[in-house]
Amino acid sequence: MQALRGVDIEIGAGETTLLVGPSGCGKTTLISVIAGILRRDEGECSVFGTDLTRLSERELTAWRGRNVGFVFQSFNLVPTLSVAHNVALPLLILGEGFASALRKADDLLARVGLEGRGDALPAKLSGGQQQRVAIARSVVHEPRLLVCDEPTSALDAESGQRVMQLLSEVARRPDRALLVVTHDSRILAFADLIVHMDDGRVHDAVRPKAVMEVA
Repeated sequence: MQALRGVDIEIGAGETTLLVGPSGCGKTTLISVIAGILRRDEGECSVFGTDLTRLSERELTAWRGRNVGFVFQSFNLVPTLSVAHNVALPLLILGEGFASALRKADDLLARVGLEGRGDALPAKLSGGQQQRVAIARSVVHEPRLLVCDEPTSALDAESGQRVMQLLSEVARRPDRALLVVTHDSRILAFADLIVHMDDGRVHDAVRPKAVMEVA
């Protein structure tokens, strides 16, 4: 059984791309291939000019650490680490100093509405708060590619808008890109490109802002 077939898309630098479609249509599989988490069986996948299939596992891990921020649907926070340490973790892995990493973590926690919660353990937070921690962790090392699986699913409208604004700011640079899987129609206005998927295929890609400008 093929999870993906007939997928042909180009994600522009400096843009926010939303992947939409029914559950089980291949959206999460596609972003996992693009982010270098899953290996493809055939076809081509080049990210920032790098063919990921040419990298060894060690090289691929290092490439992900430098270039990719990933917001998992299940958050994947480390339960024994404080919120601030969870956010600082990518920087610490890359060798940044402890004090500097925690300072950047605290700044990002304030931006997602969690100022003063850095010492708490993840279990003490609500699902929506944990999701915001996961998002802060994904952007703290300023990745070139930010990949998010349902980043606003556990958030109310106001929090979702705030989070998407933060994510969009990260992507709005010529050497960066934001790729979001979503069922949340409230965030469609943030998209530069909306890609519709079904049954492992891309059916169409629409630039809603261009359509609105023409209209």
